[in-house]
Amino acid sequence: MILDPVFYALAIPAVILMGLAKGGFSGVGAVAMPLLALAISPVQAAAILLPILIVQDVVGVWAFRKTWDRRTLLVMLPGAALGILAGYLLAAQVSATTILAVLGAISILFAAYRLWLSRPAAGASPRNLPPAADTALGFGLGAASGFTSQIAHAGQPPFQMWVLPKALPPASLVGTTAIYFATINWIKVPAYWALGQFTAQNLMTAAALLPVAIASTFAGVWLVRRIDPGRFYTLIYVLMILVGGQLIWEAWSKA
Repeated sequence: MILDPVFYALAIPAVILMGLAKGGFSGVGAVAMPLLALAISPVQAAAILLPILIVQDVVGVWAFRKTWDRRTLLVMLPGAALGILAGYLLAAQVSATTILAVLGAISILFAAYRLWLSRPAAGASPRNLPPAADTALGFGLGAASGFTSQIAHAGQPPFQMWVLPKALPPASLVGTTAIYFATINWIKVPAYWALGQFTAQNLMTAAALLPVAIASTFAGVWLVRRIDPGRFYTLIYVLMILVGGQLIWEAWSKA
């Protein structure tokens, strides 16, 4: 089990934000990986967070098991599996410095994308593509989602780019999102096992953080109805840009 107090000074806020994301503040959990990567390697950070995510997924899948969109999962999950494989190969073949830089770039792009969507004029406009082209786009964005999820547990933006314009009913959107990410989190398990990251130290650290994650998930459900989410989201995404910049700086310094 990791005992470094600096690690927990970053890990506890990271896991709280991840729990808030599962509780209703969609997207804010993406800052968890960049925060942990300031203290430990990105691959180890992702391996510690993965068991926590899997436990959190159980609640969402059970709650929305009857409201999900079949076509979305059939189109995007095969692409996601391919993207996860590509992310595994990247982690297995390149240096930790390169992964640090990739994670920093993903963090900045994710935050910039979410800030762009939060503009008053932003909205998901309908898209009328031919069925074959729309399916190909969904498969490609599924691959991008799987790749960014494998590298940084940040698969939401590509997923949302294809799904949100479909204007699914709210319950169906939440249920589809829950089942999609629960599935790809399980697909990632063999990849992290092959990378040798499910060590006793990492699993014990994840277990120590799990109560914080569960409590913050319930806190997210309670808070989402009581605070103004706009300012909260803006603060989180600005933080992501700053942390992403720090990761790129560290990667450049070590190069």
